[in-house]
Amino acid sequence: MQGRSNLIAFLLIGLVIGGLAGYMTRPETAEIRLGPLSLEVRSDEVARGGGPLTSSQVQHIAIMSVLGGIVGLGVGFAVGKRRG
Repeated sequence: MQGRSNLIAFLLIGLVIGGLAGYMTRPETAEIRLGPLSLEVRSDEVARGGGPLTSSQVQHIAIMSVLGGIVGLGVGFAVGKRRG
């Protein structure tokens, strides 16, 4: 039972760290909507300011969070094998 709680703890830590890393490195984008027309402009620079998140920024944060969770799960398995 201890091994399973370690896996969950490392998974959650990885998700949080990945989400924070994704938020801090989100690309700068702007969405412009004129009626049925939608235009999205991206930049290579990190977003500054506290404006609303665009859909591509949310997608970036989600991808980074999942990658962090996978890394955390891998670390949890490695720690579990080392102890057992």
